[in-house]
Amino acid sequence: MRVAALYDVHGNLPALEAALAEVDEEGVDLVLSGGDLLLGPEPSECLELLRERDATFIRGNCDRDVASGAGSEDPWGDRIRWTHGRLSEEQLAFVRAWPESASIDVNELGHVLFCHGSPRSDEEIITAITPPKRLDPMLDGVRERVVVCGHTHVQFDRRLGDRRLVNAGSVGLPYEGEAGIASWALLGPDVELRRAHYDAELAVEALETTGYPDGDGAVRGFLLRPSSAEEATAHFEGLSDPSL
Repeated sequence: MRVAALYDVHGNLPALEAALAEVDEEGVDLVLSGGDLLLGPEPSECLELLRERDATFIRGNCDRDVASGAGSEDPWGDRIRWTHGRLSEEQLAFVRAWPESASIDVNELGHVLFCHGSPRSDEEIITAITPPKRLDPMLDGVRERVVVCGHTHVQFDRRLGDRRLVNAGSVGLPYEGEAGIASWALLGPDVELRRAHYDAELAVEALETTGYPDGDGAVRGFLLRPSSAEEATAHFEGLSDPSL
């Protein structure tokens, strides 16, 4: 089994199409959507494109929020409610049924655990520099030696003892210091961190044509002026450990 892991699409259809064009060239056996597929300007289109390919879906924290339709009274809450309203009741029911993780037998890698944040929480943060003292409780009871996550939108491939921790990156809003890339991971027989290229202006255009709430310009900024991997990693580690 060769698996294409596509995480954190965030409703960015042009980026998803670019990643899938590369996936098609690789002849993979399974496409896995690793969570946070929906929160963005074209959620229904992204969902149906992956359903057409019989993808395996796991849930991200934003998918959970979108499925409930509840959000705080701030710009991100507005985006959650808007995205909820763009999905049919059938689609929402489908999203609510997604599991938090999936264990898949991958060529040469054995059983690989795919989760969104960490194996125990779709909101928990794992970065390339998360110290073992915080990682160990997250991995307690996990039998798989390879764990693939997302959530932070930063790719990495990290060894920790006899474990391998991989972040597939983000298809739709990667923090890699470059606009117009769609990050994903190919697993089997090894792990390859991949980056497709697309026109980021198409994603910005989708913000405007769909009416996706972006009055504060945050999403436009993420698309056109993304943080570097180093900046994002330091930010997320600071959230996890306020002493840093």
